[in-house]
Amino acid sequence: MTTVTIRPASGDDAAALARLAALDSARVPAGPLLLAEVDGALCAAVALHDGSAIADPFRPTVALLELLHGRVRQLGGGGASRRRIRSPWPTTARPSSSPPTTSRRTGSTSRPICPAIPHPRR
Repeated sequence: MTTVTIRPASGDDAAALARLAALDSARVPAGPLLLAEVDGALCAAVALHDGSAIADPFRPTVALLELLHGRVRQLGGGGASRRRIRSPWPTTARPSSSPPTTSRRTGSTSRPICPAIPHPRR
């Protein structure tokens, strides 16, 4: 069974947030953050004030981001209700003349930051 935990970030999370931001090729969002952990591993983070987010691009985190944005809305965060969560999958086929995309992984760790999350069946 997979355990998902949503909690506020603390000072002890700085190193894990920096690793997650590096994987996402982004900066750690400013201000107070809500974190999503799967089985104790940090997978996504959302800023309370504007809804900006970082997530592990090598794991299925769309559902986690939806949970985080929903919780930010419950807490009265201003930006999350106005931002649409982008899906990592294209909605239309890419023309065959487009070059293939490649991973922008910036570093490696001995253990994955976020374990695989089983996709819920609909």
